[in-house]
Amino acid sequence: MGAFDAQTRTFVRGDGNYLIDARGNRVFDAVSSIWTTVHGHCHPAILHAVSRQAATLDHSTLLGATNPPAEELAAELADLLRLDYTFFASDGASAIEAALKMALQYWQNAGEPQRTRFVRLTGSYHGDTAGAMSVSDIELFKSRFGSITFETHAYDCHDEILRSRDVAAIVVEPLVQAASGMRLVPAEKYSALRDRTPLLIVDEIATGFGRTGTMFASECLDLAPDIVCVGKGLTGGTLALSATVVTERVYAAFLGAQSGMRHFFHGHSYAGNPIACAAALANIALFRTEDTLARAQSCARAVSPLLNELRTHPNVRDVRQCGLMIGVEIAPERIPPNGFASPAWRIAAGLYDRGHFTRPIGDVVQLVPPLSSTIDELRAFVGDLYELLA
Repeated sequence: MGAFDAQTRTFVRGDGNYLIDARGNRVFDAVSSIWTTVHGHCHPAILHAVSRQAATLDHSTLLGATNPPAEELAAELADLLRLDYTFFASDGASAIEAALKMALQYWQNAGEPQRTRFVRLTGSYHGDTAGAMSVSDIELFKSRFGSITFETHAYDCHDEILRSRDVAAIVVEPLVQAASGMRLVPAEKYSALRDRTPLLIVDEIATGFGRTGTMFASECLDLAPDIVCVGKGLTGGTLALSATVVTERVYAAFLGAQSGMRHFFHGHSYAGNPIACAAALANIALFRTEDTLARAQSCARAVSPLLNELRTHPNVRDVRQCGLMIGVEIAPERIPPNGFASPAWRIAAGLYDRGHFTRPIGDVVQLVPPLSSTIDELRAFVGDLYELLA
C-alpha cells in the first residue's frame, strides 16, 4: 500500500471501452473495472434509466416493503436463470453470504439441522467477507483470518462427500475460476452435481452476463442449481447490486406464519435499490437490442488465433480462454521485475503506458474486456503484450 501512487491511477471519466485518468491518458479498460463493465462506460440507455428512476423514487427499503423496479428485476432474473425467487443485496460477497445462510436455515426448516458443512472446489474464490472467505481456497486471501472463518471441504469429482448427511451445500464457480488466474475447470468435474442431496449453489458473479459466451456459464453444464448468485455485471458496471436467486423448493421452506419464525433473518439497507434495479433492467435489455452475446462470441473467436501466437512465446507458460475471460500466465523466472513488485506488475505497467489498463493475478495478466470491445481493441492489447514480453 505504501508503494501506491494515486496520481497514476485516478480515473476521472469513462467513455465507452475506455477510462480517462487525471493526467488525460485514455486507456482501454481491459479488465472491465474488475469484471463489471459490460456495454462500456456511461452507456446512454443505462444513464437514461438511472436518471429517470432517480427522479421518481431514489430508495425505499425491501424490509417489509417492495418497489416496482425490484419486482420487475426479480422476475427478469428468475426467468433468465430458470429459477423462481430473488433476494437482493449490494455486492457479490453479500450474495454469497445470503446463500450460505439460506442453505443452513433451509435444512433447519426442513428438519435436518445436522446439515451444517459446506463443500467447495479446489482453488475457489467467492469473496472477502467471512463466510465467502470460508468457502474460498486461496490462502493469500484468507490465511490471516482463520479466527473468523469456518472449515470447508474440497470436492474434486469424488462424490462420496456429497453423500454425507451433514453437508448443507456445495458451492461452485462454473467453468472459470477467475480469481485463480482464469483457471479453467473441466466440464466433467460438475457431472456428479446433477444428482445430489445437498443444495447446489452456483456462483455466477464473475462469469455471468455474457463473460464466457453465454448469458450464464452454468448454461453449458446441464446443472439444476438450487441457488445462483449474481453481481458484478448485473447493472452493466454502473451501480452496486447483487442477487441470490432460488428455486420454489428453497423459497417454500421459509414460508409460514410470522409467529413461526421460519422466515429468512437477513437483510441489507440498500437491497433492491430502485435506481440500481433500473440500471440492471436497462443492462439486460441491451443484451437484446444490441445483440451483445453474438458480438462477444465473434470477438472471442477472432482473438483466439492471436492468443495461440502468445502461447508459443518463450516468456509465456500458458494462455487460458473461455469466451472473453482470458488469462496469460507469464514465466516470471525469465522476466526481471526491474523494481516492480513482480514481473507481472512490470508487464501491467508497460501495458498502461501503451494505453491498456489491467491488473495481474499472481503471474497471470488478465484480459477480461467489456463485451462492447472491438476486435481492433483486443488485437492492440495482445500485440502490445507480445511486444512487452519480447
